Amino acid sequence: MAGLAAAGAGVLAAALPEALHSWYPAAKDGTAGPPKPTTPPDPGYAHGPLRALQRPVHTLSQLSPAAPPNAVALTIDDGPHPRYTPMILDLLAEFHVPATFNMIGLQVSEYPKLVQRIVAAGHQVADHTVTHPLNLPRLPTARIAEEIGGGHDRIAQTTGVAPKFFRSPGGNWSPAVLDTAAAHGMICVDWQLDPRDWDQPRSSTGHISTTLLRAQPGDILLCHDGGGPRQRTIEALRTVIPALKQRGLTFIAL
Repeated sequence: MAGLAAAGAGVLAAALPEALHSWYPAAKDGTAGPPKPTTPPDPGYAHGPLRALQRPVHTLSQLSPAAPPNAVALTIDDGPHPRYTPMILDLLAEFHVPATFNMIGLQVSEYPKLVQRIVAAGHQVADHTVTHPLNLPRLPTARIAEEIGGGHDRIAQTTGVAPKFFRSPGGNWSPAVLDTAAAHGMICVDWQLDPRDWDQPRSSTGHISTTLLRAQPGDILLCHDGGGPRQRTIEALRTVIPALKQRGLTFIAL
């Protein structure tokens, strides 16, 4: 697997959008954002070493070993980003909160020391493909393998830790995506609460906060440190994290 990222580097690098905020194309209503997560039909077959997982998990109750009864998981997508990831890491350290960072392979290669800082701080690192293609399920099988395997390998080579989890861009899944992630020993993870913090400028700090404050035990929360300006996300988390803790919820990494 170590040679996979290098083999497809030229093709995948060419596929990376020029700007982080351009990852999310215009929707039919003219707004920007990834399509809603879709649940593929049950194909009725096993998935390699993770044969019981025929769909991505979206709550902590679907993972083993069981999470604490009052646990929630904060997941951070689309980084690492040289400005916003350090700010989020500082915030998480201030409140003693572990998180899961779903990282894009090309960003991992560009900012290896930042990735190593994430791991050193005790956070989970997860694969989010090499170039963040929202149409991942519709790509040729070989390209799906390059995107998922390449992201896995870049994280493993940079940190010495093979990622255990995979999140498909936009929450878009297919049997081929699920199988490829499973073949690399990764569990596919969706989310329960999405404050749409990527939707700038419509997603205000208040909206992000209000959405995240709906968290219930077992929820997986989605936020971003890459893909565009993330100051509002950071401001919202500064309010949300202590509020959820006051309600007795415990933050865990996946």
